[in-house]
Amino acid sequence: MTDSTIATPAAASGHGHLSTRILALASMGLMVLDHEQRIVVWNQWLASHSGLSASRVLGRPLFEVFPELAGQRLEQLVQSALQSKLPQRLSPASQRAPFPLYASGTWGGERIEQAVAVTPFTEGKQHYCLIEVSDISITVDKEKQLRGQAEALRAQSYVDGLTGIANRRHFDVALDRELRRAQRNNGQLSLLLMDIDSFKAYNDHFGHQQGDACLTAVATAFAAMLQRPADLAARYGGEEFAAVLPDTSAEQAAQHAEAIRARVASLNLPHAPAATRPHVTLSIGVASFHRDHLADAASLLAAADGCLYQAKRNGRDRVELHVLAAAAQA
Repeated sequence: MTDSTIATPAAASGHGHLSTRILALASMGLMVLDHEQRIVVWNQWLASHSGLSASRVLGRPLFEVFPELAGQRLEQLVQSALQSKLPQRLSPASQRAPFPLYASGTWGGERIEQAVAVTPFTEGKQHYCLIEVSDISITVDKEKQLRGQAEALRAQSYVDGLTGIANRRHFDVALDRELRRAQRNNGQLSLLLMDIDSFKAYNDHFGHQQGDACLTAVATAFAAMLQRPADLAARYGGEEFAAVLPDTSAEQAAQHAEAIRARVASLNLPHAPAATRPHVTLSIGVASFHRDHLADAASLLAAADGCLYQAKRNGRDRVELHVLAAAAQA
């Protein structure tokens, strides 16, 4: 009889040696309890992961070997299995690592995650209970890895690959969310649309690689000006950027837009000779939520876009604020 196992119920049969061999090769923990919950089978896998050889546990009550399990869900399942003669399972969700089992040869540190099945059976007139313990740590780690990858993909789907700020999809979701909140609470919400002046001339003169570097520099400077957690800086498309500013009045948004315009101008990024300014600048249009007149994304975007092009027509490198007509405000 090897130290890994066994005084098995089948030991008296001619298949005892085969049973011992199978138990030793099993890639999961296998133990058998008699009707008094004493351990009569303890395979090599359990010995390797618990540090307890079969000679130390055979003949002893399971809950004496592992007193921490007494009164816990596993003891209830064992008693229920022996009484009802029906198999039971211990959900990893209710207890992820009931037995003090560790990576083979370590016997310390973090326990391996376990799935436990309890199966009653009869041998002759004796009642026994088979307990199978599976190491699901790899499965759990894989699930965590897959969840992490899914979260990373979701995060990437909301980030502009070039500039690292929010992309158009993220902008659309944020604007819709903040509009609904403003509508519910009759709150304030402002939108900025901005465009790098004469960017085609920049690309034509410096090339697209340098153009990408310019976009990234402007995006970084612009995003750094938005300090509140709910503020969103986004690349709207091409050389256009946008900002969603919750709880911000039209006047506050115009001031903020002016600060962003001045910050980008202060970068002193050399522009193309064909540009209207010697350095890279922004034109910015500002519009704010109004329950009766600018209450949806389409109208708010149209108002900000109109102001952006008004800034272009008025000489670029400036901020234009959408102002409702007096009759509309009344």
